[in-house]
Amino acid sequence: MTDAVLAAVRAGVRIFDLGRPMFRGMPQSPNHPQYWHTLPRRHGDVVRADGGSAANDLIVSGTHVGTHIDALAHVSQDGCLHGGADAAAAAVGGGFAELGVHTIEPMIRRGVLLDIPAALGIEVCAPAYEITPADLDRAVAAEGVLVGPGDVALVRSGWGRRFAEGAAAYAGNESGVPGVGEAGAEWLAAHEVHAAGADTIAFERLAPRGGHALLPAHRVLLVEHGIYIVEALDLEELAAAAVHEFTLVLVPLALVGATGSPVRPLAVVAGG
Repeated sequence: MTDAVLAAVRAGVRIFDLGRPMFRGMPQSPNHPQYWHTLPRRHGDVVRADGGSAANDLIVSGTHVGTHIDALAHVSQDGCLHGGADAAAAAVGGGFAELGVHTIEPMIRRGVLLDIPAALGIEVCAPAYEITPADLDRAVAAEGVLVGPGDVALVRSGWGRRFAEGAAAYAGNESGVPGVGEAGAEWLAAHEVHAAGADTIAFERLAPRGGHALLPAHRVLLVEHGIYIVEALDLEELAAAAVHEFTLVLVPLALVGATGSPVRPLAVVAGG
């Protein structure tokens, strides 16, 4: 008997890669260690008797660099993590045994793209624009989709287009960055999503020259509701194809005790 998933794959699927390429100098939050890649061994450094040679790599990176997922251990509020755990005590030993990224199970879930610029009839949300519950409701109505328990909601602001412009433009330290605020995060929590993602570095709205001084959406989602956050997604191809509902495949690295992990999410839809 043919497995239903295998049958669907054989029938043809289209895959959208939602992950960003990782390279030296890539746009990232200044709050995290920079990504670095080098070749400590190059072809010809060591040559085997038969003429064969191999190169290898060294990668140094923060866990919240590139397209990545925030574990529940990433943010605390008033000294407490999700569920009330003491944040300082939880990190004794140099890692988070209970809420680290290794505790996030691989995701194969229904994904929903909430394309805010498309719903508002614009190309991209303005710098520092706060995506409100009304905006999210408008996207749901325009797309004819529902957001429900266990889903992964991906919120597109259009800001992802600025990734190619470099770190300063994408980070938006001077201009601010669009995204959901506290009310938008409460909307997502009320819909009981499993995870929420966006096409920006910090997921949520950033004020001009405010940096990461205040991150209320992180508090609402990670600390208060135990909802994972995925950041720096590439949602442009998905939006251009007007794909609003799909199967999301996302697997964090099992970095024991870490507060986050790079990921390469895939949106899978039927039809080649």
